[in-house]
Amino acid sequence: MKKSHDAFNILVANIAHLDYTDELCKLYEESAKKRGTGIAKRDPKYIQEKILQDKAIIATTSKNELAGFCYIETWEGKNYVANSGLIVKEEFRKFGLAKRIKKFVFNYTNTKFPSAKIFGITTSLAVMKINSDLGYKPVTFSELTQDDDFWSGCKSCINYDVLTRTERKNCLCTAMLYDPKQAKEKKFLKAQKIEKKIPAKLKTPKAQRNKK
Repeated sequence: MKKSHDAFNILVANIAHLDYTDELCKLYEESAKKRGTGIAKRDPKYIQEKILQDKAIIATTSKNELAGFCYIETWEGKNYVANSGLIVKEEFRKFGLAKRIKKFVFNYTNTKFPSAKIFGITTSLAVMKINSDLGYKPVTFSELTQDDDFWSGCKSCINYDVLTRTERKNCLCTAMLYDPKQAKEKKFLKAQKIEKKIPAKLKTPKAQRNKK
């Protein structure tokens, strides 16, 4: 039976969702095997930690089935934030759920860490498209966090040797970054450009124009 766009609940995961941990770890491992790339394993305790820290987003069906998941990682004193581990169960794909989860976690991250640069690395064209729509830009690996703990998380990926051989300069993943400072500047410049295009007479309130 086809599920509608509104058939899923997306929210910040809480203690009630800890029971999904083992299922999530299996999903990550199976997904990496099918794609032939990506981080193959997540530690159950790490997933649980993210849930208890209010740093995980979960999607469930009306019957409380696990549908999708994503979590937040912070690096370098919260100057960098990664929205990581986006996954949607195969039977719930093609309903726009990945995009909805991504948008939810992006907005949540912007609220929770308003000054942080949000980044991610991925081999998925679909995720790249979603990131681009949200305002991410492709960047070099040097523009991401240089925290060793972040990069050590790639160790279970089959392409980790590529990353180490290039001294973390590139790999099969594409790096994407959202800089809130640049986004605000771009928005300001766009507003100024629109302002300049408005005829002077239209900038005067209608009531004042009628008095002339």
